[in-house]
Amino acid sequence: MTDLVVGVDGGGSKTRVIVADASGEALADVTGPGSAMAPGRADHSAGVIGALVQDAMSQVAVKGIKARALVAGVAGVGRAHENRALTAALEDLELADEIAVEGDGEIALTDAFGFGPGVILISGTGSIAYGRGPSRVLARAGGWGPAFGDEGSGAWIGRKALAIVASAADGREPATALTGAILTAAQVNEPSELIPWGIAAKPNEMAALAPVVFNAASAGDVRANALVGLAVEELVLHIRALALKLFMDDRAAVPVAFSGGLMQKGSLLRKRLEHRLKSAVPGAQVRAGEIIAARGAVKSALALAGIDSV
Repeated sequence: MTDLVVGVDGGGSKTRVIVADASGEALADVTGPGSAMAPGRADHSAGVIGALVQDAMSQVAVKGIKARALVAGVAGVGRAHENRALTAALEDLELADEIAVEGDGEIALTDAFGFGPGVILISGTGSIAYGRGPSRVLARAGGWGPAFGDEGSGAWIGRKALAIVASAADGREPATALTGAILTAAQVNEPSELIPWGIAAKPNEMAALAPVVFNAASAGDVRANALVGLAVEELVLHIRALALKLFMDDRAAVPVAFSGGLMQKGSLLRKRLEHRLKSAVPGAQVRAGEIIAARGAVKSALALAGIDSV
């Protein structure tokens, strides 16, 4: 059996696992539930990842064979304590000879630019930007979590949309098409029923309201359009902060890539963001290709195993 490596992309809504050979060619590709880290939940995240890795490995290897290296890029591991906890939990599962845990932004950055300079912006359930400068220094912006961060993400947009509906219900703001659309999406009848719904909603459930906002904006709703514009400004700030920190000038040539569920090519948010970058970060050079974060984790796993892929 050829040397095998495993790349994992663990987000809030889903987890993707790729098993690859020594050349980096994918041999198995499986997707399952989210495995983003939360404090004290390392065993849960590791359990989700472990089950998917075993599923993927069963498709390409005989029973008992372990991968040479596994790199898991997981949301929520930015703090050293969470990173160590998840690393230990994965090591206990003995999924590979060598295991490393990185942020989900790091593996997306690697897929976009290899180990060269660039900035990747991720906006899905949460949001974060990672960058590597010409001197190979790494930095991040955002990614502070759903309680008070993740600006411009799906969950953040969902929370803002609920606030708009509440304001419209009070008469503090004009009527908006978001009211009916949000009530329908949340499967409730009255704005007051959004209170218990919002309290109980998980980040991925809150993020499910973002497409509702985009549809209302595309249909011409003023308040929905304003919210999309605010999300764009927040995301631009992530990129600009890293351009200044890593490239010293937002007019310098800065390779930029996008990833995450809200950054699909042709999406309303991405189109507006690309347009805004032209004036806000003049040096931004947007990469058009699709970013596959799990593929970036495979590249990192090959490096961890000391394998030179072609």
